[in-house]
Amino acid sequence: MRSFIIAVCFVTAGYPSIAQGDFKTQIATAKKSYSAGKLEDTHFALQQALQELDMIIGKEVLKIMPQKIDSLNANPKDDHVAANVGFVGATIHRSYGTQRNAEVEIINNSPMVNTLNAFLNSGMLGGMVRDENTKVVKVQGYKSRLEKQGDNANGKPNYHLQIPFSNALMTVTANGMTEEQVLALANSFPLQDIAKLVQ
Repeated sequence: MRSFIIAVCFVTAGYPSIAQGDFKTQIATAKKSYSAGKLEDTHFALQQALQELDMIIGKEVLKIMPQKIDSLNANPKDDHVAANVGFVGATIHRSYGTQRNAEVEIINNSPMVNTLNAFLNSGMLGGMVRDENTKVVKVQGYKSRLEKQGDNANGKPNYHLQIPFSNALMTVTANGMTEEQVLALANSFPLQDIAKLVQ
């Protein structure tokens, strides 16, 4: 447990400008509880600190996401970072366009990542999920799953693109666009920078 506390403190040393407020309070509480032999309280305080750090990282991800993709402007009022259930990771959300033509969600520590990676990287499993509406594509070197999800009211296709990082999942939902437009939108995001923050 002590090595875990030291590791958390070491990791946060790299984030001196963003690791403030509740995070520092929770770390102090964890140290105090550990010194008093209250391991359950220590564990809870560390979970709270990690949750706060995930929220801070989510806000940093929103800062590096583009304010405009193609002709679609971001809707900053819709920006949202929420802690995931069970103190694990956060969900980051941004929408683009006046009618929410595109939405992006990034889920850190997503339970779906391992399953999706298994499908994308296994020839046999990958073949099972490929049909006329689903295929594997590469976006900036990341193997991804593109799924056509029917047409919108105007008869234009809707797409769902899942881009897995090592322990996070980025999903782009695009309505009324062509496959080429969806891939162009996805390629406008700084995926490597996002991956570095959320992994």
